[in-house]
Amino acid sequence: MKIQTVGILSPGDMGQAIAGVLNQHGLKTIAALEDRSERTRQLAVAANIQDVGSLKELVIESDVVLSVLVPAAADEAAEQVAKAIGSVGKSLLYVDCNAIAPQKVKNIAQLIESKGGQFVDASIIGPPPRVPHRTRIYASGKQADKFQQLRDYGLDVRVIGDEVGQASGLKMCYAALTKGLTAIGTELLIAAHRLGLDEQLWDELSSSQKELASILTRSIASMTPKAHRWVGEMEEIAETFQALDLTEHIFQGAADVYRLVQETSLGKETPEESDRDRSLREIITTLSQEDTSNHHF
Repeated sequence: MKIQTVGILSPGDMGQAIAGVLNQHGLKTIAALEDRSERTRQLAVAANIQDVGSLKELVIESDVVLSVLVPAAADEAAEQVAKAIGSVGKSLLYVDCNAIAPQKVKNIAQLIESKGGQFVDASIIGPPPRVPHRTRIYASGKQADKFQQLRDYGLDVRVIGDEVGQASGLKMCYAALTKGLTAIGTELLIAAHRLGLDEQLWDELSSSQKELASILTRSIASMTPKAHRWVGEMEEIAETFQALDLTEHIFQGAADVYRLVQETSLGKETPEESDRDRSLREIITTLSQEDTSNHHF
C-alpha cells in the first residue's frame, strides 16, 4: 500500500504540525471538521488540511488515519473510526499516536482489527515537528512498517518492535521523567514562593543545579497552556505503573499539579496566546497567587 492521503484526527497543535510537514513533502492531508471548534478549523486552514466534513468520509478518503488527541478522547475516537471502517468495509491503517497506557492501546487495536482495520501503536516524543530532527515518532505492531513510509515525507518514524503496546510503553516511561519532573519543579517553586524563599532557592539551584534550573526554566514556561492535556497523560502513566506493580501515587500527584495549573489564567490560554517571553518568576508568582483553594494536594 502506497500512502497518498493522510487523515488527521485531529488538527490541534500537534496534529496540525504533523500535517504541515506531510503537506510540505507532497502528501495530501484531510480532516473531519464538522462539529469542531473554530480554533481547530483555523489550525487546519493554516496547515493546508482539507476538510472532508464527516468521519465516515475521512475513512473513505484516507490511506492512513493518525489519531493525535488528548488521552481521554482516544477510546471514543477509535470506536467511531472502527464503526466507520465496518460500515465502509475498508481495511484502513489506523495509527494511534496518543499518550495512553499500553493496555488501553491493546484494547483499541483489538477494536479496530475486529472491524477489518489495520493497527499501529505509535508515540510522539518531542515538540510539534516544526523544526526538523527534534521530534521522534516511535511505532510498534505488525503493520508498523507500512506507517514507516512517512519517513519519506519528513517525519522521523522509528519502528521499535512488532508488539502493540511497546511504543506507548516507551512514551509512558519517557513522559514520566520529563513531565513528571516539570510537575515536581512547578510545585516546589510555588512552595518556595509561598514561603518567601523563591530568590534564595533559585540562587542555589542556579549555582548547584545549573542544568536542572535551565530545564525547568524552559519546561515550565511551555507547560502552562498544555497543562489540561497533561492531566490525562499523568493518569495514563499512573495506570501503566500500577499495572507493573509500581506505585501510581507519584503520577496521580503530578496530575494534581497540572489540574491546579489548568484552572489559572495561564492554564486557560491556548499555545498561540501564551507569552513566550514571560519569565519563570512571573509564571510562578501567578500560579502561586491565583485562587487555588479548591485544590488539595
